[in-house]
Amino acid sequence: MNTTKIGFRSAVVEKDLAAVRRIAESTGFFYPEEVDTAVELVEDRLAKGPRCGYHFLFAEQDGRTVGYTSFGPIACTKESYDLYWIVVSGDYRGKGLGSQLLEQTEEAIASFGGTRVYIETSARPMYTPTRAFYLARGYSQIAELEDFYAPGDAKAMYLKILSAPAR
Repeated sequence: MNTTKIGFRSAVVEKDLAAVRRIAESTGFFYPEEVDTAVELVEDRLAKGPRCGYHFLFAEQDGRTVGYTSFGPIACTKESYDLYWIVVSGDYRGKGLGSQLLEQTEEAIASFGGTRVYIETSARPMYTPTRAFYLARGYSQIAELEDFYAPGDAKAMYLKILSAPAR
């Protein structure tokens, strides 16, 4: 990561389709169908706008998208949000960008009135650093569902309670 400042934007544009695919593929973590799902969320947002329920935050440096989050309100809840994706380009991992993205995303969720952020991820060994990342940023593991994704691949669920919005 060079020293040029990272910028953030929430507007979703056509070029994000390719950027999300490139970033997700660069990590080596996701199956092809998972990458396709990430791109489909961008397609849905482009087609339906905010009413689709998917919000995005993109991190950019020198005009290149290098990371992003996707999040949205959980249906039938008052203040709960899912963080669907937090992905940093392979060449930017381990340099603090994920922390910046998560912090900016939590601020966005709070600005929408959200107070509870839920995250789900795989419990496979390759996700050990991911799970440690969430714990180090104030999330608590609240559940683990055995064999959720596939035999031997549990789903780990995390929660962070944000400050209550001013009323």
